[in-house]
Amino acid sequence: MTNWSILYRGPLSSCNYGCTYCPFAKTKNTRAELADDAVRLQKFVTWVKSRSEQISILFTPWGEGLIRKYYQEAMTELSHLPQVKKVSIQTNLSCSTKWMDKVNKNAFALWTTFHPTQISLDKFVSKCAQLDALDIQYSVGFVAFKEELDILEALRDRITPKRYVWANAYKRVADYYTEKDILRVEKVDPLFRYNTVYHNSLGKSCQAGHTSFTIDGNGDIRSCHFIDTVLGNIYTDEIEQVLAPKTCVNTTCGCHIGYVHLDELNLYETYADGILERIPSVYQE
Repeated sequence: MTNWSILYRGPLSSCNYGCTYCPFAKTKNTRAELADDAVRLQKFVTWVKSRSEQISILFTPWGEGLIRKYYQEAMTELSHLPQVKKVSIQTNLSCSTKWMDKVNKNAFALWTTFHPTQISLDKFVSKCAQLDALDIQYSVGFVAFKEELDILEALRDRITPKRYVWANAYKRVADYYTEKDILRVEKVDPLFRYNTVYHNSLGKSCQAGHTSFTIDGNGDIRSCHFIDTVLGNIYTDEIEQVLAPKTCVNTTCGCHIGYVHLDELNLYETYADGILERIPSVYQE
């Protein structure tokens, strides 16, 4: 049976956080823009309902989706569809968690990010405890600035050991980490070294554009978020005709949601069914 991994990113661009290092969420959506995003999201949900393939979905909004009720409702609905293996979203976890009691726990997961400048560790850990009480699968992490590695270690200490804590490398400065720094972070995130480099990807075999692809709010299909070429449209084209084995056209790939699909890294084996929500198989229940 065909299995697809879909990364959906609609026009939502507003966030309730204001992290200085973040290139996203520097706008505030109007009510009309939010209404438009909701319509496009529901159209995507309707399309998923029409498919017979096994589908896993990761929402990667420019802003924060889960503070919007229509995202909560869409994810709940998707989680109960028989063809949806997994539905997940990248979130700062600032939303209420009460609504998650209605999701299908076997097909729902969260990629959560801790933002130390926006929320206290105590409050964030409390939110994670709520997820644990609801039996929600999730991963958690943040950008590993060297001056905040003690916070990363504190986060690891205070999150239940059965949850994966990841660290994103700060790569805007060359040679930012010493080997000692990397070894320290690897005690929290054993997979951190994959994220510290830009992987040579040009001409390399990748599942992007084949079994994994992105969809925007218009329904346009791209291999991944880092390749602008539009392959087709889910609402107007026969999608099976545009998906095929491909090699990467970019020189390098440095983001987890990109390089995780490179065949030579064998990370599909490492993450298995947790590939989209960033949960390695050893942490899956």
